[in-house]
Amino acid sequence: MLFSDVLVVVRGGGDLATGVVYRLAKAGFPVIVLELPQPLAIRRAVSLASAVFEGAVDIEGLAGRRVVDPAQALTLAVGGAIPVLVDPEGTSLAALRPSVIVDARMAKRNLSTRQDDAPLVVALGPGFEAGVDCHAVIETNRGHRLGRVIWRGSAEPDTGRPGAVQGRVSDRVLRAPATGTVQPRAAIGDRIAAGSVIATVSGEPVVAPFDGVLRGLIHPSVSVTTNMKIGDLDPRGEPAYCFEISEKSLAIGGGVVEAVLSAPTLAPILVSARGRGAEGALHTPTGPE
Repeated sequence: MLFSDVLVVVRGGGDLATGVVYRLAKAGFPVIVLELPQPLAIRRAVSLASAVFEGAVDIEGLAGRRVVDPAQALTLAVGGAIPVLVDPEGTSLAALRPSVIVDARMAKRNLSTRQDDAPLVVALGPGFEAGVDCHAVIETNRGHRLGRVIWRGSAEPDTGRPGAVQGRVSDRVLRAPATGTVQPRAAIGDRIAAGSVIATVSGEPVVAPFDGVLRGLIHPSVSVTTNMKIGDLDPRGEPAYCFEISEKSLAIGGGVVEAVLSAPTLAPILVSARGRGAEGALHTPTGPE
């Protein structure tokens, strides 16, 4: 681990956040993920957030493990695994004292992130202004600027529409027909015929609008409300895509790595860490200083 004592905390463990963690881990950074007690991840097969439900997940070599406190998280992170800590409010940040915080919650607005939360604060997508809310923003909209690092200003505004996949746009997003919990009739990766019932919510069916592969479905323990996004149907018909980190997630992750390695505020820390290399060690948290 090249930067073993340069801790990165990623707030959020969905599929885009997991692409960020993958790139950071491969570049040699220890990473800790903070999540909700009931994550809203749709693409659960490629989301570290699934560790909250399952206890442990493996995603393309990333070993995600649920942990109970900051001390356990740090021990696991320096060993190369990815600890997932339930901490939606970020109360553990004072003890962890990360060098980098990445807000990857994709709320399309700033929930609580501040530029002075860490030496480097990076945020994904719309809802943040670099130089005000954070040091850098990463473009998340598909297209020419996807993955670019923005040091002044904001990402492109939220369009409210998912990206097109083989001409399918809004209809590839599955939404809850009622309030309740999702009772699946199919598993992620299954081929689905148009008109088939994919799941039910309070007895109301979720019907496939076209032939495709079930790319994602929210966990059945999560309470959902009417019209809430609960699934993703992929018209490309390739089950393997459901279990691989997407090109969009990896592009965004590459932007985060660029921001970390090029940030002026982080340069002294990186130089020092690289000099120590694998001999560096993260501190053991003792509480706020």
